[in-house]
Amino acid sequence: MNAAISMPPHTLSIVVPFYNEEDNIGPLVKRVHEALVGYVHPWELVLVDDGSSDATVARASEASAAYGPHVRIVELTRNYKQTAAMQAGVDAARGDVIVTMDGDLQNDPVDIPRMVARLLNEDLDLVAGWRQNRQDGLFLRKIPSKIANRLIAKLTGVKLRDYGCSLKAYRGDVIRRVRLYGEMHRFIPAWMATVTTPRRIAEEPTTHHARTAGVSKYGISRTFRVILDLIAVWFFMRFRARPGHFFGSIGLALTALSSLVLMWLAWVKFGLGEPIGGRPALIVGIGGLIAGVHFITTGVLAELLARIYFESGSIRSYAARPERPLAADEGWHRPA
Repeated sequence: MNAAISMPPHTLSIVVPFYNEEDNIGPLVKRVHEALVGYVHPWELVLVDDGSSDATVARASEASAAYGPHVRIVELTRNYKQTAAMQAGVDAARGDVIVTMDGDLQNDPVDIPRMVARLLNEDLDLVAGWRQNRQDGLFLRKIPSKIANRLIAKLTGVKLRDYGCSLKAYRGDVIRRVRLYGEMHRFIPAWMATVTTPRRIAEEPTTHHARTAGVSKYGISRTFRVILDLIAVWFFMRFRARPGHFFGSIGLALTALSSLVLMWLAWVKFGLGEPIGGRPALIVGIGGLIAGVHFITTGVLAELLARIYFESGSIRSYAARPERPLAADEGWHRPA
């Protein structure tokens, strides 16, 4: 399937976050242009520098000067991590379709036209890449990734086999309704499911290459962060609009059980005339009652925070240096 495959008219933005990838940025820009040499729709390449300490920005500037203004650079003021860098790229992207990919040359741009065509022709909101033949270490990358993918799919209800592949094609107006923060880039399909139905999310087999330059930014320690982030995603997907129900349910249950324990102790004390001061149940009952009240008040505060969250959508998780404004028809790569 080549780049000239039939698809509806659209504009395409390709977003690539970089962090200390000076040896990869030039070859990647070249590969993107080679993969889209026959692309008949306007497209742009948005390079996001995530506060690199090497010559990544210089190499990106050289690529932009060599290829033209459709190669844009978003330079973050410091290292905000991949999620914030990806959000900065999405915010800067102007296309009807947005494709994200890693800057380490492990994703192959040749898959982009096929994924965009499927997104548009099948009326989907997200096409996620699936690295069938993943070129990574077995014990440190593949096995933990398989376990994480199954766990994420089970808890979120979005059935994908590869959550970790950064190569994804989004419908622009949908991904712009999702705000990314923390380290939530691994769970973008799950976040997408909060603004669209999982039926409009699909996956597509993609090419995966071994890293040939630069240093991987991932390690086994990310497993623990994934678990914590997954708990947050699970909570957000089910209770983001009603967090008081989650905390309130726990609080009411603790309050009810503690009240029963204290009522029983009151009967023992005043009905049977037995001492209760040394009984562990007294401490359990009082402690449970206090904890239940705390959970209920936490639920009320969470409801207030949720209201603030939904009413203020202008907060950003990054800061970037200003970019030269572009007109609507400026800065696109167009077929000759």
